[in-house]
Amino acid sequence: MTTPSFAPVAGSLSPAPDAKIAMGWMHTAKFLTTAAQLHHLPPIHVPEIAFVGRSNAGKSTCINTLTQQKQLAFASKRPGRTQHINLFSLGKHGVTDAVLADLPGYGYAKVSRSDKVRWQQVMVNYLVSRPGLTGIVLLCDPRLGLTELDEALLEVLRPRVEEGLKFLILLTKADKLTRSEQAKILSITRLNAAGGDVMMFSALKKQGVDEVAQLLWQWAHPVLPATEAAQAPPESAPEAPENSGESEPN
Repeated sequence: MTTPSFAPVAGSLSPAPDAKIAMGWMHTAKFLTTAAQLHHLPPIHVPEIAFVGRSNAGKSTCINTLTQQKQLAFASKRPGRTQHINLFSLGKHGVTDAVLADLPGYGYAKVSRSDKVRWQQVMVNYLVSRPGLTGIVLLCDPRLGLTELDEALLEVLRPRVEEGLKFLILLTKADKLTRSEQAKILSITRLNAAGGDVMMFSALKKQGVDEVAQLLWQWAHPVLPATEAAQAPPESAPEAPENSGESEPN
């Protein structure tokens, strides 16, 4: 019997947990599966949170920092080469209560136009049609700001955000900026965030790490209406294939 996919719930967030609880939850992340095409991804019946961004925006470093694992998300030495969507399960005591999705980086100049178009179409299809998608983290190098591709992505996401999809623009590599520069880019980005949250993040200085972990925990544990909460059975994601030991480089 097929269980209906989890649907994002609009409304208030759960109270933020203690940072230690959120970080402990993030540390449970395990590789689940990888797929080059959307139809190869397994159906997921728990909240799914996607990480997207340009190549070299610090996506793999961000995921590894949040999960406190050095090589959970593997950063390729050849940016733009990875075409796979990598999924990681989250949850304590063997019960999966959320999934992270690491999408291919986009915008790398040394990739053929046909490959760019194909990869971007896979990503857009995922963001538009993935049933259980609950939240999106868009990683952006604050020294570059939101690029044309980032803004195009925001436009694609707008209908789902209006329907309740959670959204965060994460300005990575914050340690490269002074405090005044951080304040300025935060202000500018918030004006273009399309209703999403905006945070600074530095893996090196651990800036924003606790806050992002707490927000993702809130996304994955929404406040359900009383009737839905009473009816909703605990769900779990599919087990990873036995021969899948690590994620596709990204």
